[in-house]
Amino acid sequence: VNKLANSLRKIGVKKGDRVGIYLPMIPELPIAMLACAKIGAIHSVVFSGFSALAFRDRVNDCEVKVVITCDSFWRRGRKVYLKEQTDVALEKAPSVEHVVVYKRTGDGVPWTAGRDVWWHDLVYGMPKECETEKLDANDPLFFLYTSGTTGKPKGIIHAHGGYAVGTAHTLKWVFDLKDEDIWWCAADIGWITGHSYIVYAPLILGATSIIYEGAPNWPQPDRWWEIIEKYGATILYTSPTSIRSFMKQGEEWLKKHDLSTLRLLGSVGEPINPEAWMWYYKNVGGEKCQIMDTWWQTETGHFVISPLPITPLKPGSATRALPGFSAEVFNEEGKPIQNAGGNLVLTHPWPGMLRGIYKNPERYQETYWSKFGGIYLAGDVTRKDNDGFFWIQG
Repeated sequence: VNKLANSLRKIGVKKGDRVGIYLPMIPELPIAMLACAKIGAIHSVVFSGFSALAFRDRVNDCEVKVVITCDSFWRRGRKVYLKEQTDVALEKAPSVEHVVVYKRTGDGVPWTAGRDVWWHDLVYGMPKECETEKLDANDPLFFLYTSGTTGKPKGIIHAHGGYAVGTAHTLKWVFDLKDEDIWWCAADIGWITGHSYIVYAPLILGATSIIYEGAPNWPQPDRWWEIIEKYGATILYTSPTSIRSFMKQGEEWLKKHDLSTLRLLGSVGEPINPEAWMWYYKNVGGEKCQIMDTWWQTETGHFVISPLPITPLKPGSATRALPGFSAEVFNEEGKPIQNAGGNLVLTHPWPGMLRGIYKNPERYQETYWSKFGGIYLAGDVTRKDNDGFFWIQG
């Protein structure tokens, strides 16, 4: 991390500059993120499965100065030529001055002299110590763009102080993370789940964490179960979509492996239906692992509604807001309602939440704060039952 941070400074990256990171799930991805954080540069990670044009849109929106990518990588046994995609994206990206290329496969790649530089050449001979940039707690740590399914992708701003505290504390609370745990958040770092619970929170807490490059069912449908058995994972955090795909494969692949090291399970990304919840609980957790069904967003940065390992559960419900938060379900008139679908709002937000939308403060206010007069609107239809449990409906 320090060697890359020094290298970025050498090529002119300074506090507040944006660095676009377009990498697969390899160690160099979190290394690049942390190097940016070290020197006060703002990283903007783009999921490596996105197209060149999607990458270009994000690069241009936040005026990236340096791009970090790789030559190519493997996905389901085939190569993805990421440097070529990067070059297409940068044909119309005038702010980019340098492209740092990590040699992942060793393939020959198109090269722009004076702009492109190999990672290994850049860091060669660099000092292993790097002075940390002095920053304010509210200085931006990263921009992360939403998918854009409801319009132009939004550049969500997260800051150093509140985000770091929020992610670390919520991971500690919700998953009771201990020094001896082997934590596996089976997500991609290109999304907020990976930023918060693969990179930042586990490292702040000093946890041992698994990072996996590849598809969940390649080369065999039991690839994940093989990893859990091999590394003794104690906590698995994944999505309902993945759980449902494993359900379709049947239990035979699970039964080939010893998953007894697992002590907690988690769900993220979408509502989990009761059938998938029960299958996950019975077949993966062996009916001994509580399921932490977490609700949160790119905008919140960390868990907001979730059970704790000691709280009662209802399959399909994210249960209640965590300590420090207050959530409600409002009707269109802004009145709290129960047992009917309504607007999920946060009446008591946290410092770890977003600090704005890059270059668009009007959209920030209109999207999140205007509908109910300064109360945060999550945008998800939700029902609150008589026990105060929240049921996210979409």
